[in-house]
Amino acid sequence: MATYEEFIQQNEDRDGIRFAWNVWPSSRIDATRLVVPLSCLYQPLKERPDLPPIQYDPVLCTRNNCRAILNPLCQVDYRAKLWVCNFCFQRNPFPPQYAAISEQHQPAELIPSFSTIEYTITRAQCLPPIFLFCVDTCMDEEELGALKDSLQMSLSLIPPTALVGLITFGKMVQVHELGCDGCSKSFVFRGTKDLQAKQIQEMLGIGKYAVPAAPGTQQIPGQQIPGRPAAPGKLKFIEIKKFSNERFFIAAPGGRFIQPLSTCDMALTDLIGELQRDPWPVGQGKRYLRSTGVALSIAIGLLECTYPNTGARVMMFLGGPCSQGPGQVVNDDLKQPIRSHHDIHKDNAKYMKKGIKHYDALALRAATNGHAVDIYSCALDQTGLMEMKQCCNSTGGHMVMGDSFNSSLFKQTFQRVFLRDQRNDLKMAFNGILEVKCSRELKISGAIGSCVSLNTKSPAVSDSVIGLGGTSQWKFCGLDPSSTVAIFLEAVGAHGQPVPQGGRGCVQFITQYQHSSGQKRIRVTTVARNWADASSNLQHVSAGFDQEAAAVLMARMVVYRAESDDGPDTLRWLDRTLIRLCQKFGEYNKDDPNSFRLAENFTLYPQFMYHLRRSQFLQVFNNSPDETSFYRHMLMREDLTQSLIMIQPILYSYSFSGPPEPVLLDTSSIQPDRILLMDTFFQILIYHGETIAQWRALKYQDMPEYENFKQLLQAPIDDAHEILSTRFPMPRYIDTEHGGSQARFLLSKVNPSQTHNNMYAYGGDGGAPVLTDDVSLQVFMDHLKKLAVSSTS
Repeated sequence: MATYEEFIQQNEDRDGIRFAWNVWPSSRIDATRLVVPLSCLYQPLKERPDLPPIQYDPVLCTRNNCRAILNPLCQVDYRAKLWVCNFCFQRNPFPPQYAAISEQHQPAELIPSFSTIEYTITRAQCLPPIFLFCVDTCMDEEELGALKDSLQMSLSLIPPTALVGLITFGKMVQVHELGCDGCSKSFVFRGTKDLQAKQIQEMLGIGKYAVPAAPGTQQIPGQQIPGRPAAPGKLKFIEIKKFSNERFFIAAPGGRFIQPLSTCDMALTDLIGELQRDPWPVGQGKRYLRSTGVALSIAIGLLECTYPNTGARVMMFLGGPCSQGPGQVVNDDLKQPIRSHHDIHKDNAKYMKKGIKHYDALALRAATNGHAVDIYSCALDQTGLMEMKQCCNSTGGHMVMGDSFNSSLFKQTFQRVFLRDQRNDLKMAFNGILEVKCSRELKISGAIGSCVSLNTKSPAVSDSVIGLGGTSQWKFCGLDPSSTVAIFLEAVGAHGQPVPQGGRGCVQFITQYQHSSGQKRIRVTTVARNWADASSNLQHVSAGFDQEAAAVLMARMVVYRAESDDGPDTLRWLDRTLIRLCQKFGEYNKDDPNSFRLAENFTLYPQFMYHLRRSQFLQVFNNSPDETSFYRHMLMREDLTQSLIMIQPILYSYSFSGPPEPVLLDTSSIQPDRILLMDTFFQILIYHGETIAQWRALKYQDMPEYENFKQLLQAPIDDAHEILSTRFPMPRYIDTEHGGSQARFLLSKVNPSQTHNNMYAYGGDGGAPVLTDDVSLQVFMDHLKKLAVSSTS
């Protein structure tokens, strides 16, 4: 019998799923008493090289209000060629192509090890992905030059069948034609006037004429008939050739502005190379007039009227804040700084509410049409990410924040957007829809992730809402292998009813998406967990607790609340849930804190909550609103392992006494003869203790007799580079030492067990005292125990 740890790990590797509870209470009342809701983290596109490529359609349950997909948990009658749906218990006949099945000859979707399976829908129209570059030209020559180099590099990484377009903006917005040979031509829009998709369509002359098909090409269903006017807003493709399994297309709508890369590669490379700084003069003490809001509106409108409901990315590159027109976040006077958290708290952010309203409306339009919005913001000051955050959060787009387009942080991060898998396909998917189906004893409360609700009502939808609720389907315009969604469930059984022997609750996740090759694919994951009577068998439920998954799920819930609630209220809510969990699952005698004990699979949970309370997700002091939005965006989309690193950074110690080892994230780990490597996800920091720093300054590492010291200095650098080479977005690399100004990054994260108040109390066992009034983990745990065992709380 595998341990719960092995069981949990197997499920994550096979299905990309982690449940907070792996045994479920059968009644609604018992489930609410668990404090942490029945919930899971799910990666719809977790990389699975061993998945069999299935080239046929899934078999659906015939009941209209069910439509669940055949899976290994269904009962099968091989003689009668029938299967019983494990969600609604409908008896369904197998389709004729399954006539030869038997217990020895099973299709892949019935084999237990394929609880996750992926279907390729061969009959569906094959659509190439679309990349629309939206480039800010309000920056100095060096910055613009570096950005142009990165954009030209990306053209070599995008598949030649993909469709591309280019919009540039400064005081004005320019939509560039790609079909012009010899001269560049663009349509110029005023940066202060917002336009609807229909107006953009009329001004650009899109959809008025169809491109006639080449002789001998096959008509695709729904394709424009040559010679007739095109109906605006209809999607039309003309297939021109077939090579092996790939199809090549030319696009009828918006053909001058969005073209296959294979036909406009040279023209677009030249166009990008010729981009100049925004020519409008900037007065002394003034900001550039930058029309970000209108540029994004035109980009989304252009895709809306040419390729609705088709996989596309708007890739926006920002060098500063929007200073005019709709979406403005600051005025053009440099004396007026862009809003801070303090200004927002005091309601002194003049442009914020109108800006948020503008970008939220654009995010909704993009999400409705399946278009992801990426924002690459590189500037020393804020650029308005806080107002624009929904454009990325709702569409599954990337949000990347850096200081300069000339930094390796931006260049390598942007390169990693176009990473390819073993089959040489881009590791990105488009226009996805996730549907969740569950047993009758369960209902769906909601989801938290980079998605929007599709408001699909069904009997399985709960009245109690967590995150984006009231639906059983969500839209993900952009997905990649690390994209993770939190799904919250509710048990609906009546209290006191006996649990059926061997009864299990089932959940099915159905993700339809457009693969980067253009194919439509459906990935299906079906999982089940045992029911238990929590009134009499609470130990079975508690044994199945996954503290890591629970910590990340609670972090998503509290950050979701923090987006709309006041800071102290969210912290109080987090504290109350922690106290209640300890009261429910701790072993203790009333009013005796020293008797308090937690089971092994609960012991780390309070520690995660302690670090979460101190993290930049909930503490906004010393961070700008843009930084807070960026940090929260990453927590809402990354997988469990990366999210845990964000909540509680990892600390490794390097010394002469042995190989590198993980050490406590505590001031006691900061020793003069150690080098520390801290991974916070956003930063990789190497810290040299006092003695090591002195030796390094004296150049001992350059002397042949101190070869071992040279190797000690190099070891953390090698490990840091290994992390830097794979993570997305690339973290900031910091090399510091005892007393260095950047040591503050380490000191702000460690548990302050030694501070200026108690530095002499421990008998001087080394460690570096931190100047802080924050409570330490020890004090936090003492308070927690006191409150948990109190008979009055």
